[in-house]
Amino acid sequence: MSTPIYHVLFLCEGNSARSILAEAILNHLGRGRFKAFSAGSHPTGEVHPLALAQLKVLGLPWEAAHSKGWEVYTGDGAPRMDFVFTLCDKSHQEACAIGWPGDPITAHWGIPDPAAVAGTAEEVAHAFSLAFLQLQSRITLFLALPLASIDRISLHQKLAQIGQDDEAATRR
Repeated sequence: MSTPIYHVLFLCEGNSARSILAEAILNHLGRGRFKAFSAGSHPTGEVHPLALAQLKVLGLPWEAAHSKGWEVYTGDGAPRMDFVFTLCDKSHQEACAIGWPGDPITAHWGIPDPAAVAGTAEEVAHAFSLAFLQLQSRITLFLALPLASIDRISLHQKLAQIGQDDEAATRR
């Protein structure tokens, strides 16, 4: 019996930093079990250079990263998503909260947008590092869940809790 490959979509507004990082992290850590994708509600059309630099330095896949709108994943021929995570830190009730084909399990994992940070080069680089670490932590917890043996309601609750616990720790 073959292990299923779960399709996961990470969404944020611009698809230039957070969702790009999350896609690369999950594709690296979840090899063989997960296929990650990313998109934005209002894509910038380019990946932030510091997001690419972060991936390159850590040896994660970056060559295929590109900013795109979520409509790529809603039409005919799009992969059926098993999970959709919204990463916007402003409000998960914005445009990202649409009904997705195939009724995937959704959760909101708000992460502050490092691309929106204004400050010194060190402050901006720190924001990207922090976003990466938060995403890596959440994705690691996600990968540890017993997906094949947990009911849908419990899984949804656990995924929501992953984002809430980390958000609370960030505010301290």
